[in-house]
Amino acid sequence: MFISITTTGTDAQPATDLGYMLHKHPEKVQQFSTAYGEATVFYPEVGNQRCTAALLLEVDPIGLVRRSRGRAPTSRAGSTGAAALAQYVNDRTYAASSLLAVALRTVFRSAMKGVCVQRPGLAEQPRPLTVLLPAVAAQGEPSRADEPSLVERLFAPLGWQVEAVPIPLDESFPEWGTSRYLRLELTGTLRLADALQHLYVLLPVLDGAKHYWVAPDEVDKLLAAGAGWLAEHPERALIVRRYLQRRWSLANEALRRLELVRLAEAEEREPEELDDAMPPQGDATDETGTGADTDADTGTAAHADGADTAGDAGDATAGERPLPLAGQRRAAILDLLRADGAARVLDLGCGQGELIGELLKVRQFTEILGVDVSAGALAVAARRLRLHRLPERQAARVRLLQGALTYTNARLRGYDAAVLCEVIEHLDEDRLPALEYAVFGAAHPATVLVTMPNAEYNVLWESLPAGRLRHGDHRFEWDRAAFRAWAERVAAQYGYRVSFQPVGPDDPEVGPPSQLAAFRQAELTAATQPGTTHTTHPAAQPGTTHTTHPADSPSRAAEGSDR
Repeated sequence: MFISITTTGTDAQPATDLGYMLHKHPEKVQQFSTAYGEATVFYPEVGNQRCTAALLLEVDPIGLVRRSRGRAPTSRAGSTGAAALAQYVNDRTYAASSLLAVALRTVFRSAMKGVCVQRPGLAEQPRPLTVLLPAVAAQGEPSRADEPSLVERLFAPLGWQVEAVPIPLDESFPEWGTSRYLRLELTGTLRLADALQHLYVLLPVLDGAKHYWVAPDEVDKLLAAGAGWLAEHPERALIVRRYLQRRWSLANEALRRLELVRLAEAEEREPEELDDAMPPQGDATDETGTGADTDADTGTAAHADGADTAGDAGDATAGERPLPLAGQRRAAILDLLRADGAARVLDLGCGQGELIGELLKVRQFTEILGVDVSAGALAVAARRLRLHRLPERQAARVRLLQGALTYTNARLRGYDAAVLCEVIEHLDEDRLPALEYAVFGAAHPATVLVTMPNAEYNVLWESLPAGRLRHGDHRFEWDRAAFRAWAERVAAQYGYRVSFQPVGPDDPEVGPPSQLAAFRQAELTAATQPGTTHTTHPAAQPGTTHTTHPADSPSRAAEGSDR
């Protein structure tokens, strides 16, 4: 099994710098032991203008069989019949595969990390590179001539020029056709570390097999080797599935984490910052309805109308624990969705799926799509909702989707209603226009329900220090006037009417702890002329107010839906 890496240079930047980057002296032949044979590194060509480093891997076929515990290295079958013969007559000692990928990582570990101690900064410089692999097994080549080959689909998006020449079954008998093997030559200007990482990941993907058991830690290895390129690769799903040998649980986990990396790069943030839907344990101001904030929701700050706070969930008798604010919020949302006759509902920023769990209890909601940027939160939601144990008909009603709400997504179109429950305050204010367009403009559901904390009410939280926000991840919290101004502007811009209602005890001075805006498409409500008063919507609760905009006309609504 053979691979060579060639670079060119000048007298000022000699090609022999390849020796420094690989940490292998050009004038020495070096040998290294691997689990399945001996690896030899040598330089067939050394000069300032051109330098080539080669790795020859001699695989021990007997050791390969013994370590595979009686299983054929090219087959999932047992060691009987044809598979028994395949243990000894196969391509594992010649064709580039996961064996060569592991040897590259073993021999060129420092180079793969981009480390060059003797010449700092040298490893960060892109170099003209040519990689030659005389024999590569390429499973899954296209059946039609006009289709790009698997090799091109994998390497071309990474900046490589690909020359793949099929190897004939027998040169003496050309009528037999070509084999599944290729002579592969890759040419490009890249960092050496990137080139080695590409080969480490993609050689097993091309081969479609691995010589060792794929354990869960392979996900971490894949993401480490794919850092900086795999998340944006157009064939990342294929790469992940084949690299992880179609172990679907591992592949799904890897794809979730890659999507989080991609979204984090687009937002210019760290993935850990986006994976924040997991509420901090012990946070005194957590609004999930558990922990310390449950006491705040139902205790001192709820003194004004304690009996009314649980009205949406049934009458509370004296001595019963009032419904937490998070529960009151969900109850208000369910009432409005029922009254609007919504059947297909989006839960945008669904977190751990608390609202989805309530929606599943109501038969009216036939399709529920939960969307969140956090892969961790979605995994928790799937466990809490027990999606894998639900009856088939019930499970068909709900789906979970990872995605950022600041980007348009065609899969969010056509729904009756969308809910943003305590979500917008988790975005930077300068990102709100992107969310507004993605939800109100592109998705454009008939009804949009938005809730957020009322900043005025914070003075009544005994556990909340002055000037603090209710949650560590909140970027802002608005008072009633600011929330109303924002909602009215969005409604006018995208062709909606908006009404407001309190959630929780409505204090006469500072208002309720949470505020809700119900947006409904203007063309679906009763037709009104500019300047007229909008009648109360049947779903509105006592104390609900409505706003009508001169721009709320069918033409304006149509304009908003086309944007």
